[in-house]
Amino acid sequence: MEFTIQLIIVLAVLFLGARKGGLALGLFGGIGVVILIFGFGMEPGNPPIKVMLVMLAVITAGATLQASGGLDVMLQLAEKLLRKHPKHVTFLGPLTTLTLTFLCGTGHVVYTMLPIIYDIAIKKGVRPERPMAASTIAAQMGIVTSPVSVAVVSLVAMLSGHAMINGKELDLVQLLSITIPGAICGVLVVGFWSMYRGKNLEDDAEFQEKLKDPEMKRYIYGEEKTLLNNKLPQTHWNAMWIFLGAIAVVAILGAFPELRPIINEKPLSMVYVIQMFMLSAGAIIFVVAKVKPSDISSNEVFKSGMVALIAVYGVAWMTKTMFGGHIGDIKEVLGGFVAQYPWAYAIVLILVSKLVNSQGAALAAIVPIALSVGVDPGVIAAFAAACYGYYILPTYPSDLAAISFDRSGTTRIGKYVINHSFIIPGILGVGTASTVGFILAKLYGII
Repeated sequence: MEFTIQLIIVLAVLFLGARKGGLALGLFGGIGVVILIFGFGMEPGNPPIKVMLVMLAVITAGATLQASGGLDVMLQLAEKLLRKHPKHVTFLGPLTTLTLTFLCGTGHVVYTMLPIIYDIAIKKGVRPERPMAASTIAAQMGIVTSPVSVAVVSLVAMLSGHAMINGKELDLVQLLSITIPGAICGVLVVGFWSMYRGKNLEDDAEFQEKLKDPEMKRYIYGEEKTLLNNKLPQTHWNAMWIFLGAIAVVAILGAFPELRPIINEKPLSMVYVIQMFMLSAGAIIFVVAKVKPSDISSNEVFKSGMVALIAVYGVAWMTKTMFGGHIGDIKEVLGGFVAQYPWAYAIVLILVSKLVNSQGAALAAIVPIALSVGVDPGVIAAFAAACYGYYILPTYPSDLAAISFDRSGTTRIGKYVINHSFIIPGILGVGTASTVGFILAKLYGII
């Protein structure tokens, strides 16, 4: 009975915090910790300090990249590709946003690309909903493919010290060898399905009716949105190459442990490697591009990253406290079931992700519990894509942005809310990525 009451309290805190946004989610987690410790006398769990430090290093490097203008270079190159092949925007749009998220570690790059994707689609007569919804989903799916995303570095940190069935620990490169192919397959499936979704614009009576109003027609087609007219200085390019170089070094050191210093008879943990090289990359960019400190702390990457950090802090501490006090009972009840049906872990992860609206926070809340009840680390890696479940309801900022940028009105929230433009692409993309991830994990012999 006590467990049930505590679970209700935790879910209520998550629900209330999620309604107010990511920052509130972390703050409300603190209320949950107070109730559990002072109200029920539970032993405090340990906040995920290791995870948070990795996140902090990555967020700082990414924010420095944005402040330096290096991110603008990536966005401009992406637009050149899309405008060169406008007929294929339904495929290339999602692949572009996936790639940008892979490089930058955040799905927030999609905000700049959405008006460009809309402009290309509407001028080419492509139903904007097709590439817009697919590109939004792809941007979020790309988070688990990036070596510098909060979700990936958090997962690597949490799985550190936990051996798989082959006796080895999961490293960054092996995780990405599962998530990258899975995400690409998922995005391709979404792109193919999106090519045939909805009516063509010339056959859409509602759209054609709007065009009869000259003012509405001007609004729908609007002026061209582009980044191509911006001439970017060499320092912007230098910053981009420094950041990408740091990512490459991290990937190489992850693939070849023998290149890392030997500490206590073992190669230096990737948890420390990521922190070192991300902070170093940020420092070099800071000097080379002459970045102003205020530009780093005030930009979108820094702000959104700190929100994610605080959310992970509060949520993970609360769930660690609550479930840590009942781990024996949970293991007895759920351990065998999850071991027999690994997909159950993926379903729980998707649902929690929707509840907290954050891939990093969902992983921080569920992975330690899963490890405690005996879920194999290989299974956790195989279903990494399942940490993206907030497409279920159209409440995430990137979904709302896509709806706002689509002036044609084809990207929308349906009459019953659940029947919106993003849910089927989300189910197809995440479902495909998780399936491919599970197959690859089997082939690699880690499950």
